[in-house]
Amino acid sequence: MNEYKKKLIIYIVLAAAVLAVYWQVHQFDFVNIDDNIYVTENYHIKSGITLASIRWAFGNRYGDLWNPLVWLSLMADYELYGLNAGGYHVTNLIFHILSTLLLFWLFHRMTGALWKSAFVAAFFALHPLHVESVAWVSERKDVLSAFFWMLTLCIYVVYTEKQSIQRYLLVVFSFVLALLSKPMVVTLPLIMILLDYWPLKRFENQNRLSDTIVWQLKEKLPLMVLSAVFAVITIIAQQKSYDPEASFALTARLINVPVTFVTYLIKTFRPYDLAVIYPFSSHIPAWQTAGALLLIAAVTAAVIVTAKRLPYLFVGWFWYTIIVAPVIGTVQVGNQAMADRYTYLPLIGIGIMLAWGVPRLLQKKITSKMILLPAAIGFLAFLTLLTWQQCGYWTDSKKLCQHTIRVTKDNYVAHINLGSVLFDEGKYEEAIRHFNEVIRIRPGLILSYNKRGLAYARLGQYQKAFEDLNYVIRLKPDYADAFNSRALINHELKRHREAIEDLTEAVRLKPDHAEAYNNRGNIYLGLGQHQKAVENLSKAIALKPDNPAIYYNRGTAYIHLAQYQQAIADYSKAVALNPAYFDAYNNRAFIYLRLGRYQQAVEDYSQAIRLKPDYADAYNNRGFVHLLTGNRESGCRDAHQACNMGTCSTLQLANGKGLCR
Repeated sequence: MNEYKKKLIIYIVLAAAVLAVYWQVHQFDFVNIDDNIYVTENYHIKSGITLASIRWAFGNRYGDLWNPLVWLSLMADYELYGLNAGGYHVTNLIFHILSTLLLFWLFHRMTGALWKSAFVAAFFALHPLHVESVAWVSERKDVLSAFFWMLTLCIYVVYTEKQSIQRYLLVVFSFVLALLSKPMVVTLPLIMILLDYWPLKRFENQNRLSDTIVWQLKEKLPLMVLSAVFAVITIIAQQKSYDPEASFALTARLINVPVTFVTYLIKTFRPYDLAVIYPFSSHIPAWQTAGALLLIAAVTAAVIVTAKRLPYLFVGWFWYTIIVAPVIGTVQVGNQAMADRYTYLPLIGIGIMLAWGVPRLLQKKITSKMILLPAAIGFLAFLTLLTWQQCGYWTDSKKLCQHTIRVTKDNYVAHINLGSVLFDEGKYEEAIRHFNEVIRIRPGLILSYNKRGLAYARLGQYQKAFEDLNYVIRLKPDYADAFNSRALINHELKRHREAIEDLTEAVRLKPDHAEAYNNRGNIYLGLGQHQKAVENLSKAIALKPDNPAIYYNRGTAYIHLAQYQQAIADYSKAVALNPAYFDAYNNRAFIYLRLGRYQQAVEDYSQAIRLKPDYADAYNNRGFVHLLTGNRESGCRDAHQACNMGTCSTLQLANGKGLCR
């Protein structure tokens, strides 16, 4: 078999293997960790690709990073899939496959070593530590930046073969695209220098060390400047998103650094008990830190000493070390000790060490062939099985959090997220148990008291609810969400004045609190103060223009003000944002009925029934329209159907006139 056919087979096998392991993600849902920020509650993403959304993508920081290409890719997904999570997962998978194939091409082009290059690509493609990056929609930044990382290196290799300004500019352009996807790629110029040493062997053309340094600075300077600029932007962005409640002391972070580094290495070869959040520990024994430092120092010294003889070990080790360094924990990023996603690109370095280092250990050719092939296949099969299993935990938020709690200790983030899922499912007692765990682990985390207070309220345990929320307000008087939550309970207890006072305080403390404006608008609506309702709901819409419920509420206020065209516009917006919003169809139909637009009324009532087949009011109202327009048969049928469901007003009216007996 010639070289071309072998390469083609490898490309096909790599792509097929990734698809076999990860195809299950097309059935997965969004998760309640960051996916709301990135997609489901992000109005800009749900606006699709427009001039306004493009300007937002490049002109704003959202979350703690500036990554405009990620936003654009998610907008494109929304154009294609709406809020069907499976489509977003498939996009992640496609980028992962493309990166895998580019990685194989890159190392084969540089080294000519077909099977070693294939191993490196397969190691990257099928390692369980990479599930987080591929199966999590919010980590689009990982797979997208990795694609441009690989593309940049591929172009760079072509550039080194025949240097030209055009090829160099392509390198710069591709690197900019990578930076616009995730700033972690700032280390790429240093990786280029490593590849110059091996396998490109460009250092051999330099006679003196000083010549080498000058040459590298001249060639890499534009790329390093770009890296510095994006590093500064990232630091500024992360400072703006700094959360004092989740901060860790610098000393504690430094103690964690070597332990985290070694833990990543351990999980590379023993990828068990992987989790979306690893709790940060402030009580790491000194011997662990010291032992980790000694191990790192020993390996580093070994690869430096043997650099000339075994350059691939030197390159692989420093590939790993350099890329992981910015996210190792010296600078706090998030509230976790470590994260699987941070190994997405670094792990390639370990793959290099394995692919070229292990055969060197087996010097005898016959023995090495007999051992290496089955060992490599067995190792990759082992990783593949674990990856498939780990991927299954990402089905939805509930399964992910339950798994994370099982494999980690005192994971308050997983508990609070699982509690939130259970709250949304109406399982308030179960939710409270998880909020209690959060309070046990992190007694000072006020969010848990706020959430537990709302859960108590849903169970009718108002005294406990008020105790939690009042505690939060005493502890943190500027916490707007606690005032909003307490207002909801006051409203439920018909204490409208107190509710309005709390909501007024909430919007004073947090002027962009859309939920508080919506809640205050609804209270005014219930009190018959319809103009005040419209004013508050309009403010809520200005702050959160992608929430269909707020449009529905304002539409109802407009009905009471007899402003029917405005009401129609709001209900139309509500169903545009949520095509399954059957109540909005029902209410819009009511307006059409009032305006004498009977056919449109029938169409909306019919749509409401299609969406909710047991919708008694819609049957009742449609029956009325049919009778009103002389369609006796359809009207009586709908009236009887509605009455069978418990709503008999149209049937009683018809019977009174002798129409449906």
